[in-house]
Amino acid sequence: MRTVHYLLALLVVVLWGVNFVFIDFGLQDWPPLLLAAARFTFVVLPAIFFVRFPRGSFRRILFIGVFMSAGQFALLYTSMALGLPAGLTSIVIQIQAAFTVVVAAVALREFPARRQIIGILIGLTGLLVIGLSLQSDVPVLAFVVALGAALSWSIGNVAARGVKDGINGVQMTVWSAIVVPLPLLGLSLLFDGPTAVAHALTHPTWGVVASVVYTAGVASLVGYVIWNSLLARFPASQVAPFTLLVPVVGVLSAWVVLGDRPTVPEIIGGVLLLFGVAVTTGVLKAIARGASRRARGARIGRRRRVVVSEEPERAARTGAR
Repeated sequence: MRTVHYLLALLVVVLWGVNFVFIDFGLQDWPPLLLAAARFTFVVLPAIFFVRFPRGSFRRILFIGVFMSAGQFALLYTSMALGLPAGLTSIVIQIQAAFTVVVAAVALREFPARRQIIGILIGLTGLLVIGLSLQSDVPVLAFVVALGAALSWSIGNVAARGVKDGINGVQMTVWSAIVVPLPLLGLSLLFDGPTAVAHALTHPTWGVVASVVYTAGVASLVGYVIWNSLLARFPASQVAPFTLLVPVVGVLSAWVVLGDRPTVPEIIGGVLLLFGVAVTTGVLKAIARGASRRARGARIGRRRRVVVSEEPERAARTGAR
C-alpha cells in the first residue's frame, strides 16, 4: 500500500467513526426505528438503479439484510435512543467480531482456535468492565440492546460467507437494504404510534436531514465504495486492521461534538474489548507479520545499497593494480 491508500483507509475510519455522532443528531428529533428506515431508504434509492442485481445469491442477501442491516441498525439506533452514549456504542458494537466466531461455531461447526478463544475471553472481560461501570444515567437495557445489535451483525457476517464470488460489498449493501425500510416503518408505527410518525415525517429537522444524508450517502455508500476498492487491491490483512480505529474516532468525535466524556473504567474496558477483537480476528498477528516483512525488506535494501556503493571502490582498486 502506498501513502494514498493509507490515507483512503484512514478516511473511511473517520467517516465510519463520526457516523455515530450523526446518528445521535437524528435521534434527538425522530424515533429510532423511523430514522433507521429513512437511512436505508436513501441507501436503496437511487443506488438500486445503478448497482448490478446480485444474481444467484439474492435470497441469501435478503437474509443478510434482515440481520446485518435491519436487525443490527434497528437495535443500534434503539440502544442510543434509550441512552447509550454515541462513543460508548461505537466500542460496544465491536464485540460482533467475537460473537461472529461463536455463531460460526454453532451454525457452521467452525470451532475456534486457541487464539480466538483467548481473544473472545479478553473481549468479554472488557465488555464486563464496561457493563459494571455504566453510569447511573445510562440504562442497562440500552447496553443489552446494543449487545443484541452486535449479535445480529455477527449472524449477518456468518450468512455473508455463503454469498457467491463476484458479488461485491456495494451490491450487498444496496440490495440487502431493500428489506429494511418498510418493516422498520411498520414497527415504528406499532411502537411509536401513527401520530408520532406522521408528525416526524411532516416536520423533518436539520439534524434529521444531516443524519440521513450522512449515514446513508457518506458512511454507507461512499465509505463502502472506498473500502471495497481497497480490499479488491490489497490483502485483507493489510486493510482490516484499520477498522479497530473506528471506535477510537467514535469516542473522540462524541467527546468533542456531544460532550460524551468516557469514564476511566469505560476506557479500560474499551481497550480490553478492542484488544480482544484484535486477538480474535488475527489483526495483531497480521500487523506483526507486515512489520516483519517491512523490516526484512529494509535490511535487504540496505545490503543492496552497501553492495552498490562498494562496486566503484572495487573497480578503482582493480584498475590500480
